[in-house]
Amino acid sequence: MARAFSEPALQARFASLSPSLRALVDAPGAAGMAWLGLTPGWERLDLSNPPRLDLTAPDAAAQVEEARLINALRPISRAPLAEMPGFRLAGETEDARRALTCLTQAVYYEAAREPELGQAAVAQVILNRLRHPGYPKSVCGVVYQGSARATGCQFTFTCDGSLSRAPDPALWANAGAVARRALSGHVVREVGAATHYHADYVAPYWAPTLVKLTQIGAHIFYRWTGPSGERGAFSGRYAGGEAFLTPAILGGVDPRTQAGLDAIAPPPPRTVTLALAGETRTYTVSEPDAAGSPALPAPGQLSPARRRPTAEEIRRINSALAAMERGETAPATESGVQP
Repeated sequence: MARAFSEPALQARFASLSPSLRALVDAPGAAGMAWLGLTPGWERLDLSNPPRLDLTAPDAAAQVEEARLINALRPISRAPLAEMPGFRLAGETEDARRALTCLTQAVYYEAAREPELGQAAVAQVILNRLRHPGYPKSVCGVVYQGSARATGCQFTFTCDGSLSRAPDPALWANAGAVARRALSGHVVREVGAATHYHADYVAPYWAPTLVKLTQIGAHIFYRWTGPSGERGAFSGRYAGGEAFLTPAILGGVDPRTQAGLDAIAPPPPRTVTLALAGETRTYTVSEPDAAGSPALPAPGQLSPARRRPTAEEIRRINSALAAMERGETAPATESGVQP
């Protein structure tokens, strides 16, 4: 993209960037990475006022290209990848069946059209989170963390209505195979201790605060900085209880990428009803909301807040979960798949 500018125009464009983006590109050596993998100037962020990354292109396609350029400016860490152990949850127990369902959903709705290695990497991120002390200790808990919170869903498909779309049978079967391998001890060494990822067509404000590990397909993978991102930090033990999603899980957030939004005054509490393993539970969830936030995350734009799921979308999530566990196909309400 830079080749399209003359030298004076390129200098003028650089001068117009915000300090936050200039810190990404105006660093000596290997594209501005400190030894911990942090971009200078991004060691700490005030997430109640996240930085702007100058996505000023006139249309969505150009914004996607700008986002990809921003992402490419940050190099991949040269530090060795952590050797993560395999995770095994086999058998025909209720926990194993529900964990397989939740992990299959994550692989499908997040990465159905990614290469198989990219799908397996998404599953690896979920299992890495399960073992990290900062996340729930069940597969479904990790996947559905924050799904009842407008600013907090960790995996977008759990709160944006994606579960109302009928899965493509072939892609669903493939996602299930990937999930089953992950729960049988398969490890994706290419992503090491990754706990975060995002598509390359968006430029999240939190990405420079983490260590960039690799890109597989359209997804860029990151780990926590310092000791929190080393293998020794992943000491959490699987707790089971896949069918028990507590209010803390449903209202949970990732403290690195979302906690600053807690400074916003919360609206009154609301209730969420979920059907899990044949039981119906109702939770009261208090959550912050960002006034004026976009209805849906847009490619190439920063989206610090999530849209609040409607009652109808929550009903469809419950219906889709129940149908999948019965081996049925949920009725299609929208066309296409957007993993």
